[in-house]
Amino acid sequence: MHAIIRSYSGAGANELFDLIELRNADIEKLLGQVPGFVSYTLIRNADGGQTVTVCRDKTGTDESTRVAREWIQQNAPDLKVSPPTVSEGAVPFQVP
Repeated sequence: MHAIIRSYSGAGANELFDLIELRNADIEKLLGQVPGFVSYTLIRNADGGQTVTVCRDKTGTDESTRVAREWIQQNAPDLKVSPPTVSEGAVPFQVP
């Protein structure tokens, strides 16, 4: 398994998370098409938040990054959200 955490903060981050919550069915459908997709979690905080995507391998998390970037460009072009800080790595243990 492989996970990627994207941390969004600053201008536009809260608005982006509002949009993701509003359009969660679109996000679920989009990420569900990523090969090896396991789970997606949205974590909110005062300055934006994090998204956590888990896939069966790095190929899946790389694809999730690509589709997430495209979705933001297509659905939130006016938000001018700063690129997220990204952390990723192997998931040797996960409790469902």
